[in-house]
Amino acid sequence: MTIDAPAGVAIVESTTTDRDNSSYVDWPAIIAGIVLASAISLVLISFGSAVGLNFLDFGYGDGPNPIFVGIAAATWFLWVQISSFMAGGYLTGRLRRRYFDANEDESDLRDGAHGLLVWAGAAILGTVIAVGGIGAAANAVGSAAATATTAASNVAEGTADAVDPNAYFIDTMFRSTQPVDAEAARGEAGRIFAQAALGDGTVADADRTYLANVVAANTGIAPDEAQARVDAAITNVEQARQDALEAARIARNTAIIGAFLLAASLLVSAIGAFWAAQKGGNHRDENTVFAGVFRRF
Repeated sequence: MTIDAPAGVAIVESTTTDRDNSSYVDWPAIIAGIVLASAISLVLISFGSAVGLNFLDFGYGDGPNPIFVGIAAATWFLWVQISSFMAGGYLTGRLRRRYFDANEDESDLRDGAHGLLVWAGAAILGTVIAVGGIGAAANAVGSAAATATTAASNVAEGTADAVDPNAYFIDTMFRSTQPVDAEAARGEAGRIFAQAALGDGTVADADRTYLANVVAANTGIAPDEAQARVDAAITNVEQARQDALEAARIARNTAIIGAFLLAASLLVSAIGAFWAAQKGGNHRDENTVFAGVFRRF
């Protein structure tokens, strides 16, 4: 191919094969964005934890409303997550090297893709850190459980009798209205309540009558008063059972809501990181300078 050129001007033709073989993914810029996003999250979450603990009062009086505390904590976490991912995405878009074979639309798409990679990398890093913290907590709990093994072994035999379903039926064969040892009476009453807990929590009428007779025989009180004590004890046990079921239901619902909120916040954070990376790329191409913030002194 012949190229006409003015005298004294040399034209050198070269092929840019290096550009064709290079990757469009700028990993140094992505790593920089991940580091910035993780650092901002760590700082702001630590600050929010300090402020939140300042409002908790473990002394006398009513504590803060748990609903208010949960809403405030979720709002703060959502803001921290979105803002940190957007900051990391913007930095990556601003630092990314632009290839000159891309038009404006393609360049914006590649900037946004780099923001998504920052979001994914920071999310994975945060998950690894969180799992590590949970593992450390699990190890601490395991150590505490191992320490308590010796104390628990001292009552293991009695506990096994209480949960053994056959023990209840065996007790029914040897029931007596005569006074018995206090410890034996307590153990038999515990097995009656344990048997009721295996069902719907209802103590049979025959068991109620027997418990009242045993209480009257061992305490010397009137049968009516003994029956009132038994009824009160059964009511308290049932109330404790209902409270435990309600606590389990609340914990389950809280876990479900927390999982949905976490998924929603991650989705919004991904959109924010994509948009911020595109904005950073536009400022890079336009040589935008924030004179009021970044300036030479």
